Amino acid sequence: MTQGKKEQYMRAALAEANKACEKQEVPVGAVIVYNDMIIARAHNLTETLKDPTAHAEMQAITAATNWLGGKYLSDCTIYVTLEPCAMCAGAIGWSQATTIVFGAADDKKGYRTISNSLLHPKTKVESGVLEEECRELLIKFFKNRRKY
Repeated sequence: MTQGKKEQYMRAALAEANKACEKQEVPVGAVIVYNDMIIARAHNLTETLKDPTAHAEMQAITAATNWLGGKYLSDCTIYVTLEPCAMCAGAIGWSQATTIVFGAADDKKGYRTISNSLLHPKTKVESGVLEEECRELLIKFFKNRRKY
């Protein structure tokens, strides 16, 4: 897949992250792509749903598996603006997604701080797509939140 296509899908994930930000949610967004088509879009809803598991990736996985009619995301790529946490990486692993592409690394809570083996062994990982834009959205959100 071309870098331009990856950036297009990451921009769709960033649009979801902005929706989260508008709801005072931590601005993380995700989209899932199958056959060059976005089949799921989601953003963090932990505050809205009062559910600590309502991360963007979890919401997107549920939407995508419903769309596909099965529990596996074979031949799917998950684009997410922030490196998944251990919970989300585990869910991505169980979904057997083919590829995950994330924007900004999460040096505090990202799955790589625990183990790369949380993902399915065949899942490919790419990081750094629109990294600066993804990171800046988070920095701005937390900077504004600390003002109050």
